[in-house]
Amino acid sequence: MTRLHSLDSADVPRWEDQVGIDRIVNRRVMELDPLPSPAEVLGKYALNPEQRELVASSRDAINDCLYGRDDRLLVIVGPCSVHDPRAAFEYAERLAAVSHELRNDLLIVMRVYFEKPRTTIGWKGLINDPDIDGSHNIRKGLILARKTLLGVLERGVPAATEFLEPTSPQYIADAVSWGAIGARNTESQVHRQLASGLSMPIGFKNATDGSVKAASNGCYAAEQRHTFFGVDHQGRACAVETLGNPDCHVVLRGSIHGPNYDEDSVRNALTTIREMLPEDSAAAHGLIIDCSHGNSGKDEIEQARVVRNLAQRLAQNEQGISGLMMESFLVAGNQPEAPLDDLVYGQSITDRCIGWEETDALLHELAQAVRARRKLRK
Repeated sequence: MTRLHSLDSADVPRWEDQVGIDRIVNRRVMELDPLPSPAEVLGKYALNPEQRELVASSRDAINDCLYGRDDRLLVIVGPCSVHDPRAAFEYAERLAAVSHELRNDLLIVMRVYFEKPRTTIGWKGLINDPDIDGSHNIRKGLILARKTLLGVLERGVPAATEFLEPTSPQYIADAVSWGAIGARNTESQVHRQLASGLSMPIGFKNATDGSVKAASNGCYAAEQRHTFFGVDHQGRACAVETLGNPDCHVVLRGSIHGPNYDEDSVRNALTTIREMLPEDSAAAHGLIIDCSHGNSGKDEIEQARVVRNLAQRLAQNEQGISGLMMESFLVAGNQPEAPLDDLVYGQSITDRCIGWEETDALLHELAQAVRARRKLRK
C-alpha cells in the first residue's frame, strides 16, 4: 500500500504515525494521488471573454425555452460520451453550422459528457480513464475534459454534461450551460445538494424504474437551500451553503419497463410534477424527452423514429415538451472500447449513436415542426 508522506527524509514521520492511526486507516487504499486544485486548472485553462459570454447567454436562452418565454425547441445533441476530443471538435464544427442555420427554430446545445455511471463495471469516461486502457490518469482526464469544453465553446456551441462525481464540477462547471443528473442518481441526496448549488439549469432524469416522482422530488429538493460537505476552488474541504436552484426540470428517458415518450406519459408526468411544484416553475411548464436509453432501447434506428414521432406531435401543437435529447456522433452505431489508435474515428464506445447525416436531417425536421407549431399557435 502506498501512502502520502514526505519522501525528503526517512526520519520524517507519516501523518498516520503522528496521530496514531497507522494500522486502522487506508487498509484498502492502494494510493492517494494529489490532484491540482480547481483554481490551478481554471487559472491555466481559463475561458476567454467570448466563451464566458456564450455560456452566460446560452444559460439564459435555455431558461427562456424551459419557462416558455422562447418558443424554440431546446435540442441537446451529441455523443453518448466523449472519448476523442478531435472527433468532438469536428462534430462541434458541423453542429455549429446547422445550429446557425436553424437558430430561429431550435436552441441547440452539444452533449459533452465525460463521466459515465456504470451498472456494474466498465469504462467510466474521459475524466476517469482518458487513455481508455485502465491506467485511470485522472489528472490528465480533468485537464483534457476542460480543454475539450473550451474547444467546443471556441467553435461557438454551448455545452451540456452529466454531473456524476461531486468534486469534478469545480473543474468544469463554469464552461457548462446545461447539466443532467442521471437516472441512477436522481434519488441521491448528494446529487440533489450538488444541483442546488450549480449555476445552470439542471435536468433530473426519471429513475431507472420509470418513477417520475423521484425526479420531481429531485427538482423540489434542489430548489431548496442546503449545507453539505464539499471542496472550494483551492481544493480545501469546506461546508458548502447553497441558495437553491429554481431552474430544475424533469427528463423522461424511458425505463426498464419500456418507453415513456408517448402523449399519455407526458401528460401523466406533468400531472405528477404539478402536484409538487408550482405552476410557474420550469419543471411544471414542460419536459425534456431523452430519445435514447429506455425510450429507444439504445438503438439508433429506433431513436430516430422516436425523434420523428415527437416532431409530428410538436407540429400538431402538443403541449408540455420543452426540448429533447439525442445521442449522435459522426459515425452511426458503437464499437467496443479500446485505446484511441485502435478505434473507428468518430464512433461511440458507449451507447449506440445516430450518424451525422441522419442527425442533420432530424434537426431540419424538428425545425420544420417548430415552424408548423408556431403557425398553429398564431
